[in-house]
Amino acid sequence: MREERQFYINGKWTDPVEGTDFAVIDPSTEEACATISLGGKADAEAAISAAKATFPKWSLSSKQERLDLLRSILEAYTRNRDAMGEAISQEMGAPIDMALAAQFGAGFEHIHDFINTLEAFEFEEEKQPGTENDRILHEPVGVCGLITPWNWPMNQITLKVIPALAAGCTMVLKPSEQSPLSAILFSRILDEAGVPAGVYNMVNGDGPGVGTVLSGHPDIDLVSFTGSTRAGIAISKNAADTIKRVSLELGGKGANIVFADADEKAVKRGVLHCFNNSGQSCNAPTRMLVERSRYDEAVEQARETAEKMTVDVASKSGRHIGPVVNEAQFNKIQGLIEAGIKEGARLVAGGIGRPEGLNRGFFVRPTVFADCTNDMTVMREEIFGPVLSMMPFDNEEEAIAIANDTPYGLTNYVQTGDGAKANRVARQLRSGMVDMNGKFRSSPSPFGGYKQSGNGREGGRWGLEEFLEIKAVGGWAPGK
Repeated sequence: MREERQFYINGKWTDPVEGTDFAVIDPSTEEACATISLGGKADAEAAISAAKATFPKWSLSSKQERLDLLRSILEAYTRNRDAMGEAISQEMGAPIDMALAAQFGAGFEHIHDFINTLEAFEFEEEKQPGTENDRILHEPVGVCGLITPWNWPMNQITLKVIPALAAGCTMVLKPSEQSPLSAILFSRILDEAGVPAGVYNMVNGDGPGVGTVLSGHPDIDLVSFTGSTRAGIAISKNAADTIKRVSLELGGKGANIVFADADEKAVKRGVLHCFNNSGQSCNAPTRMLVERSRYDEAVEQARETAEKMTVDVASKSGRHIGPVVNEAQFNKIQGLIEAGIKEGARLVAGGIGRPEGLNRGFFVRPTVFADCTNDMTVMREEIFGPVLSMMPFDNEEEAIAIANDTPYGLTNYVQTGDGAKANRVARQLRSGMVDMNGKFRSSPSPFGGYKQSGNGREGGRWGLEEFLEIKAVGGWAPGK
């Protein structure tokens, strides 16, 4: 079993000051695969101190220096593809083929995109043509606390660390204690790529032990968090006393509106998307709203799709879905499936318990509920598992009203052959993102939501600007 107890602070691997052993559990086997240390206040403060001391110099680094570093990171990241995929698969249960492609690939794509974004970005610009004595300066916000989740480890780490580096910020990363192995490897990649000591620091820990220190510390200028809405609220409250900037990417309960004129693959596509990553994606289309004339057919298609899906251990090659991340998540999902049954939703596929033949591991049966109403628990709460809830609607206005009747507003989906209707509905959906007819947003694209789904944007120019302050200068000497 691996032992990974050290933290990366000020350019060195260091032993914890307040370390508590924590077992990393392989969700396919329920057995420990590694031991890490959960740090405490002293560990977090050591990392913050290193980042603060390094900020004045790194903040003045040139764009070319930062570009050179990002390119070195991309090269080192690419060399470590197999090791990264294996780490993600083992720690959080992504099937190995998916871990090597989508999970690793998300990090690769974001690093590549931020290189292009940084190349095109101007940190100094005229306010407008003809104002040569005015300048708008885009400057790094300062020392950043980055708190990332377990479900898409490299997706979220690269969406925070890479733009922070590109902006000239220094940082402390606290990855999820549920998926620390990929973050440890990522820290080795940055060290290999030559990140200057103190610019990037990584401390493992839980929310109370390290996360709370980062979000409340007066020397942290920005905290960027991805995770549950409940935790996002707590972070915002803890950060309020220091008036630091808080960027949040939180939960979702995406609606997938399937009109009668949608293409024949729309329902199957929606089910597969919902169950991708074992349903552990904040932007999953977990509520399927179907126009009534097509509803019965859609329910049958959803049932067939769910029943054809296979579930198996993450180490196996194939197109199956793996386990959910841990016992707590497994028990939560089981409780929500039970709530759906008790509240009168019609169970058409899956249900409580593990899939047949899997008696060990945190495996969940791909589950479909039909005849839901929007006040049911399975339509209101973010389940974060392979569970789809379906209900009919009668007209466009009703579909929009149901879709928007949620505290969340991350991603919604529209399926229709009528382009004008698709655009019209997209404009009225209260969410940060809308994908239509299986055509996903091109990269880089701003990722983030409305309402209780958060208040920031990640990816591309928008993600870089999250880590920048704006300074207006008058009396600028042109050409100097």
